[in-house]
Amino acid sequence: MSIRLGISIRNMGPQSAASTMADIAVAADQAGLDSLWVADHIAIPKDESSGSEGRYLDPLATLAWLAGKTERIKLGTGVLVLPYRETLATAKSIASIQELSGNRLLLGVGIGWMKAEFRAVGKSFKNRVTDSVDVLQFLQTCFTSDEVVRHGQHFLFSPQPAKPPIYMGGSAPHAIDRALRYADGWMPMGELSHLAIEIANYKSRSAALGRPDPEVVTFCNVDGFTIADVQKLLESYEAAGVTTLVASRPYADASDWLGTIDILTGAIQ
Repeated sequence: MSIRLGISIRNMGPQSAASTMADIAVAADQAGLDSLWVADHIAIPKDESSGSEGRYLDPLATLAWLAGKTERIKLGTGVLVLPYRETLATAKSIASIQELSGNRLLLGVGIGWMKAEFRAVGKSFKNRVTDSVDVLQFLQTCFTSDEVVRHGQHFLFSPQPAKPPIYMGGSAPHAIDRALRYADGWMPMGELSHLAIEIANYKSRSAALGRPDPEVVTFCNVDGFTIADVQKLLESYEAAGVTTLVASRPYADASDWLGTIDILTGAIQ
C-alpha cells in the first residue's frame, strides 16, 4: 500500500496538556507514522464548548513546539481557518515553522463555519471566501518571489523555505474549485462511499488541467480497531483515491493513544 497514515492530536480540552501532546507526538514520530494534525479554533462560545471546555491551543504555535519535540514526522493543520488571521502575519508564521521544522509542515486550510467565532475575532463571515483567497494567493507569491507587495509596499519576504503543501478543506463542489485553483490537494470529510465519487471527480478535473495526481487527505475514527481492521480501512480509502488517512479517536490521556499507535504501526508494517 502507498497510502500514508497519520494521527490527530487534541490541542484542545484537558488532552492539550503539554506532557500529553508531547508523549503522543514523540511516540508517533518514533513509530514511523507519517504525520500528526491539530485543529483550529480561537474563540469558542460556551454552548459550543463541549469536549474542549473552550480551551484551544493555537495550531501554529502548537506545531512549532511539537517540531522541537520530534525529528521526522510531518506536522499538519486540520484545518487552519484562514480568514481569522491577518494575511502577512500568517504567512510569516507559516514560513517560520516550515524553516525551523526542516520543511515538515502540511498546511490544511479552510474558510471557517462558526459565525460566533467570526464575530469574536472581528471578521466578516460573508467575506470569508474572499479573505481566504487573499491568504492563499499571497502564500503562492511569498514562497516564490524574493520581493513581494502588500498594501502597496514592496518588501523582502524571508525566510523563504520550500512552500508547504496546501490542502483545501471543505465539501464539494466549492472546496474542489478552490483546491484546483489555489491548493496542492483536497481535505474532505464524510462517509467513504460518498467521498469516493467526489474524489474521482476532483482527480478527473485535475487531470484535465494537465496536473499530477493530487493529494487527498481525510480523517477517520479508529477507536476500537484491530490491526486487521486498520489494514482493511487503509485498503478501502486507498482504493477511493485517498493518499493520506489521518486516524483519530477519543482519548483521556496519552496512554489511551499509545496503545492505538502500536495498532496503527502494526497495520503498516
